[in-house]
Amino acid sequence: MQIAMFDDEGQGFVLKNRDGIIKIAFARLEYVEVVNKSLFFYLIDGVVWEVAAALADIEGTLLCRPEFLKVHRSYLVNLRYVQSVNGEGIVTSNGHTIPVARQRRSQVQGAYMDFLSHEGEKQAQLPSKMERAMGQWRILLVDDEPAVRAFWAGILQEHGCTVQQAASGEEAIRLAGDEAYDCVLLDVALPGEDGFLLCRELCEAAQAPVIFLSCITEADKQVEGFAAGGADYITKDTPAGLFWAKVEARIRLAMSGRTRFRYGPLLLDMAGRRALIGEKELDLMPVEFELLWRLSEQAGHIFTPEELSRSIWGKQPWDGGQALQRHMSRLRRKLDKAWQGHHFIETVWGQGYRFVPPGC
Repeated sequence: MQIAMFDDEGQGFVLKNRDGIIKIAFARLEYVEVVNKSLFFYLIDGVVWEVAAALADIEGTLLCRPEFLKVHRSYLVNLRYVQSVNGEGIVTSNGHTIPVARQRRSQVQGAYMDFLSHEGEKQAQLPSKMERAMGQWRILLVDDEPAVRAFWAGILQEHGCTVQQAASGEEAIRLAGDEAYDCVLLDVALPGEDGFLLCRELCEAAQAPVIFLSCITEADKQVEGFAAGGADYITKDTPAGLFWAKVEARIRLAMSGRTRFRYGPLLLDMAGRRALIGEKELDLMPVEFELLWRLSEQAGHIFTPEELSRSIWGKQPWDGGQALQRHMSRLRRKLDKAWQGHHFIETVWGQGYRFVPPGC
């Protein structure tokens, strides 16, 4: 078997098995399992690839990446897709249970918490949902022409957006798996790639509206773009003002329709103001739900007691945090009882509280 990195930025493996040549992107790889002389690559979308090889052939490459961890002599796991770590092993977002070597349990738990902390710091640097609702959105712009990317990125940045650029479909898929975006702008005619097929992958990876941005103006191509899952189709001769109006409308439409937010096993239903774990509703008081929502809105950010109290009770006189502490204690007990494999809310001594989503 021959193993080679992707040509552009080492985004994954190019492998050969009995079905031919396959590509496996690191960002979509959930875990690797060794059975006898075969490697099984489990992808986050449920696809499994079998390759005749030894773990030693690929583990060095994966372990150079901070999101991958060897948890057992036969398993490497992508920490991005871990839902919880418990005495039985690791539970992934797809519900798989991965064994952990007994002598490694404490190290795996520590490595996982370090990874969550690092991801939380990255998340805290992103605009909050409130800021994004005001137009400070994150947009992924995919086009192979640097000058074209610079032109459209300039327009978006003038309107307060943060723009991440990708020159290829492979790079776009990797970025969509690494960070959250509010919209993807996708060129149709990427060299050697089918923009319509790529749209379907990006819709799944980014969980955000994908808008085609193309110099191809034929009506049948635009129809094909909508059939592929595109939220809109903007031609590159569109004036800047109309371009921005279409992008803004699509993002606002997508955000207005989103009322459910999932963090591993925890589901927050904003329309019903409910919190569920494993489809079982938690018995939360209104204040407790509000606290959970405020914390999850900026995962990883450390809120001081004063910040949280102001956000819940407004300008009421500060009581030293006693009311907040009572409600927070009850909320944490309910969360821990419902899901013992992970502590969703952490106390950062001397600073405050933060929400830690499992596997995000």
